[in-house]
Amino acid sequence: MYIIENANLLKDKQLKTCSLLISKNRIAKIDSHFSHYQLIKMNAGPYIMTPTYVLFNSTIPQMKSFQELKKCLIKEFLMKGCTTLFTYVNVSYENELTTKITALKTALFSSPIDYLIGVRIPIHLITQSFIRKCKKEKIPAIFVDLQNVHELEKIPWGWIREAMFPFNSPLIPINSSVQKKEVKSVLSKWNSIMKRENIPALYEEIEENLPLTIPVLNKIGLYPQKASLMSGTEVSYNLYSKTNEIMNIDELNLFHYHSNRLMVTVHKGTVVRAGENVIFKPGNGEFVRVRTPSFFSLSI
Repeated sequence: MYIIENANLLKDKQLKTCSLLISKNRIAKIDSHFSHYQLIKMNAGPYIMTPTYVLFNSTIPQMKSFQELKKCLIKEFLMKGCTTLFTYVNVSYENELTTKITALKTALFSSPIDYLIGVRIPIHLITQSFIRKCKKEKIPAIFVDLQNVHELEKIPWGWIREAMFPFNSPLIPINSSVQKKEVKSVLSKWNSIMKRENIPALYEEIEENLPLTIPVLNKIGLYPQKASLMSGTEVSYNLYSKTNEIMNIDELNLFHYHSNRLMVTVHKGTVVRAGENVIFKPGNGEFVRVRTPSFFSLSI
């Protein structure tokens, strides 16, 4: 056990100074101080502390060599304070699901960061049978290639909702097959149907290589398991050098405009980046199993 004291936790654009009691690479307790504990203490006062990020990247499955994967994970993830990758496999037929998920898990076995795998499907694959198979495999998210309004109206959404329950992996729209002039109307129709039929879903596409927001993380079942610093969560955090110009700022702006101030990244209690040095440990990452999407009740 040890204590991280004088931590300047960033949440909702505000800094809260507190101390964290760490036990077995998890946050056992957060309090103003732990003066009565006779433990090793780390002073985090000179820094701003944030959770590490979860980034979505769809190009990972196309990487063929370990060196290509390593270069990408260092540049696009570890150097940016990200310790969890979210990606998907393309599935065209129901019987491909298990095989493709297994193949990507094998390819990412050497990853130094954790990874979460969803599926991307054509809209005609939204069937009761396929949804039940995704539920059995505990697929955390189903990306749906949208093409036009008419396809959306052909789906028996009431039956799909019943097939999704109780795991409720959210459906996430992808507009790459939609003509540009139709994107707005197709997405509007998508939103209308998802709300009317009470289907677990996202109403916008997820942007690549940007930190996932808390509502999105919760929808796919990652919050507060990832990207949070609270009692009971893993010890995964970033330390940014603290200056007056970044005193009133949110995590997204830190990510975008102050990456040069990111000094340290810790993943489950282990330093994986210090200054410009990345400690790349193949196989240190784990496949993340989601228990229940949208399990955590958000008040934001």
